[in-house]
Amino acid sequence: MSTETDRLTPEQLRTLFLFETLDDAQLGWLAERGRVEQRAGGTLVYGEGEAATCFFVLLRGAVALSRQVRGDDVETSRTDQRGVYGGATQAYLGDQVEQIYRNSLRAVTDAEFFVLPAEDFAYALRSWFPMPMHLLEGLFFGMRDSQMIVGERERLLALGSLSAGLTHELNNPAAAAVRATSVLRDRVAGMRHKLAMVADGRLDGRALRGLVALQEEAVARVATAPKLTPMATADAEDTLTDWLDEHGVSGGWDLAPILVGGGLDAPWLAQVKEAVGPADLEAAVRWLTYTVDTELLMREIGDAVTRISGLVGAAKQYSQLDRAPHQVVDVHDLLDATLVMFKAKIPAQVKLVREYDRGLPPVPAYAAELNQVWTNLIDNALGAMGEKGVLTVRTGLVGEMLAVEITDTGPGIAPEVRPRIFEPFFTTKAVGTGTGLGLDISYRIVVHKHHGDIRVETEPGRTTFRVLLPFSEGPSTAGAA
Repeated sequence: MSTETDRLTPEQLRTLFLFETLDDAQLGWLAERGRVEQRAGGTLVYGEGEAATCFFVLLRGAVALSRQVRGDDVETSRTDQRGVYGGATQAYLGDQVEQIYRNSLRAVTDAEFFVLPAEDFAYALRSWFPMPMHLLEGLFFGMRDSQMIVGERERLLALGSLSAGLTHELNNPAAAAVRATSVLRDRVAGMRHKLAMVADGRLDGRALRGLVALQEEAVARVATAPKLTPMATADAEDTLTDWLDEHGVSGGWDLAPILVGGGLDAPWLAQVKEAVGPADLEAAVRWLTYTVDTELLMREIGDAVTRISGLVGAAKQYSQLDRAPHQVVDVHDLLDATLVMFKAKIPAQVKLVREYDRGLPPVPAYAAELNQVWTNLIDNALGAMGEKGVLTVRTGLVGEMLAVEITDTGPGIAPEVRPRIFEPFFTTKAVGTGTGLGLDISYRIVVHKHHGDIRVETEPGRTTFRVLLPFSEGPSTAGAA
């Protein structure tokens, strides 16, 4: 629902930054053709895909812009800044582009607009500024094509790089599981063979039951085996090798590392000797060694599979493919998922430090897009440091906003470069190695979509990018409609 009120005077139009340099005749022309309209809070001013019939300039109130993304209405900007504009902004292009609204505009609060018909807006631009119109047309089509191509390339390069790292990370535990499974098959076959030798009529039922009980105890010891230092492990293996040699068990040097790894020692093997007797000690020890080795291999397989499951879980958390686009999230989960994806890209001499404030509440966010922000900032930090340094990921509270800081120990950003780092297509990387869209995309995601802020502090040896996110959604004065 809308209501039309009195028209603006030329003097009132001049107070809007968009019209402040126009002459009296031009302002009078606009005042005659434009009108003032009111919109109640919560109502739709215009909808994406509708015919673009009007150009809107905000006089009072707060508004929000949104776009349709795969069926979801995604808010891209929210502001209460007087003078911001939207609507038929491409009317000057005429029939060169389809004249529809490229987004939706809603009144967040009761709002008032100066409204100009699209054909009058187009006439004014083309008549009053003919040369700028030619330049704008060239810039519009050139920028649209190049930004689309380069933006997609930026995303594909980042995805390809992270996918290669994830593949490497998955390959290690997968190869370990395959190897352990192959060895396990041999150990199980050997254990069956040794059991046949032990039970080949030489052990009575009571002794055999005692040996099986010791086997169960060995399995339990494997599960609780202490983690020894390398020196303690070597001493334990030497002691056990000596015991095996003294009791006529051949190849003690080969058996001892497995038995020690399973938490078994000489006093425990003395119980085995008592259960089966000296004649069957070697067969019993080898059978128990196979048991311990089998348990260790199964534990290795379990660890590998758990690692694979964790990596797949991190990849799902990173991609957010199975989750709603907008949700309430714990940023620490997003940061950890992104760091898992980066693990293979972090050089061995770069130390990763996490300083999380786990007491922070969750925030409403487009999780997949925030992961893109973390990706861009971490990738830039690693690139700045090269092969050595400290990467710090920190969370905390700044005022009433959640803060995520990415800090590197690189050389810092040069003073002459600092003002331009958020410009689209600006990059300090060598030609062909950077698109210059990473920080521009990050800025748009944080400021326009999340109504937050992104700041940088830099000096030689330390650069910090700080992302500020609100705990609740509301209007932001950063950016225009």
